[in-house]
Parts: sequence; structure tokens; C-alpha cells
Amino acid sequence: MVVNMTNPRDILNELKWKQDFDVNHAEIWYIHRGAPNDTKIISGKDIVKLEKSFMKTTTGTIPYHRIFKIIYEEKVIFKR
Repeated sequence: MVVNMTNPRDILNELKWKQDFDVNHAEIWYIHRGAPNDTKIISGKDIVKLEKSFMKTTTGTIPYHRIFKIIYEEKVIFKR
């Protein structure tokens, strides 16, 4: 499992590129002002590209600093 990583980008890159993982099984929670509870959740399936300071998704871009939780196969692997 992903260990000792505190940066959402590093975690998502590992899920995407390491053979033992599948980013499609991830759930990314992020701050989205105006949404209910200012929170939105997307599936790893919606990630198009991981850039340096944000990720491109099928619906837009999300800066990594807005991500506050990543769940992988029902386990929280990142939380701030």
C-alpha cells in the first residue's frame, strides 16, 4: 500500500503508474466552494492527466492543495 507520502500528487502518481495499484479504484475528496458542504468527490476514473500543481479531470482541473482526502479500495490513504 502507499506509505509515507504526504503529497496528493505523489500518491495519485503511484496509484496510476505502479503495477500493483489501479487509480480507477481511488476516490478523491476536494474542496469545491459552492458545492454542498464545499466538498466534491470524484473517481480516479475521471483523472485525465496529473500535472505539476493540479490534475486534469473529465470535468475540469483540480489543484492538489484542494484535495483533503483520498480513499483507495475503501481505505483512507491520505487525509489532511
